[in-house]
Amino acid sequence: MPAQALELILGRQFVDSLSMPAFLVDTEGNLLFYNEPAEQIFGLRFGETGGMRVEEWSTIFTPTDKNGKPLPPEGLPLVKTLTSKEPAHGSFYIDNLNGERIFITVTAFPIIGRPDRYLGAMAMFWKSEML
Repeated sequence: MPAQALELILGRQFVDSLSMPAFLVDTEGNLLFYNEPAEQIFGLRFGETGGMRVEEWSTIFTPTDKNGKPLPPEGLPLVKTLTSKEPAHGSFYIDNLNGERIFITVTAFPIIGRPDRYLGAMAMFWKSEML
């Protein structure tokens, strides 16, 4: 991956210090980093994968509705944020690499550097009660 803007470097440090699951993506949705609490939900250590292109990581954790039907990307909080550069929030299921189906709630928000440089997005998420 190319050199990163200072805001993304600081964003990674912030995500790494959080006790809640979080990840950081660039403007194209490529995964730059996810923290240890996210590793526990995903069932995959960041040290084993490193950054991943959006085509790779988006297929690993396919978001679904309560019936297991894949959700359209444009309805997902992170995709909404990447498209609109506005915060977004939502809940859905993922199947992690340990074979567990987990209901998560996600809040995504854009990372905007100065002067008005759009750099990517950060998403925080947590396990939720099932619908």
